[in-house]
Amino acid sequence: MGQKINPLGFRLGTTQKHHSFWFAQPKNYSEGLQEDKKIRNCIKNYIQKNRKKGSNRKIESDSSSEVITHNRKMDSGSSSEVITHIEIQKEIDTIHVIIHIGFPNLLKKKGVIEELEKDLQKEINSVNQRLNISIEKVKEPYRQPNILAEYIAFQLKNRVSFRKAIKKAIELTKKADIRGVKVKIAGRLGGKEIARAECIKKGRLPLQTIRAKIDYCCYPIRTIYGVLGVKIWIFVDEE
Repeated sequence: MGQKINPLGFRLGTTQKHHSFWFAQPKNYSEGLQEDKKIRNCIKNYIQKNRKKGSNRKIESDSSSEVITHNRKMDSGSSSEVITHIEIQKEIDTIHVIIHIGFPNLLKKKGVIEELEKDLQKEINSVNQRLNISIEKVKEPYRQPNILAEYIAFQLKNRVSFRKAIKKAIELTKKADIRGVKVKIAGRLGGKEIARAECIKKGRLPLQTIRAKIDYCCYPIRTIYGVLGVKIWIFVDEE
């Protein structure tokens, strides 16, 4: 019987760190968790609502001269888009929110951060604490599994073959300095009646080695055939 565990939680304290930093008494701990969830959901919903319908983003592949136009118009199932993760640091009178994002085109516009802070203030009903939101662009976006999963989702919604979409996503990782990548997709692939799982792997992927830095994400994709599940493992480095 297989004993499955999340690769990120498996490496907490070694190569993986927490995304929330705060202290609370046991009786108030659940309230803090719910507050973190509200903050993350509010940020993702805000980006989804304010995304321009006609805006496009170009993704270039080093392996060929083909330029892929990435339409940013997404449905409600992919609200996180290109946010890799959100860090929350709580102090006595301040809540620091750090948004790590691959392509911060929307959040760089004037007045967006102030508007987002007002929405968060209303959502969490924090009177005694002020919010401080900062944006950090990811240095190597194609090393982030969330961005690759979003790219695969866009290709599948445009009726591209799932094998072709996965291979193109793996080609994008050539821009980043990684040692291995594995992409697994499951569901009614190609509209078949019977669901199945397909997996493509390139390079090394030592999942049982704790000192190996593994980035992982699980991403649902809503298509006309049903919901597909995408899992991506990226072997970054080994300490």
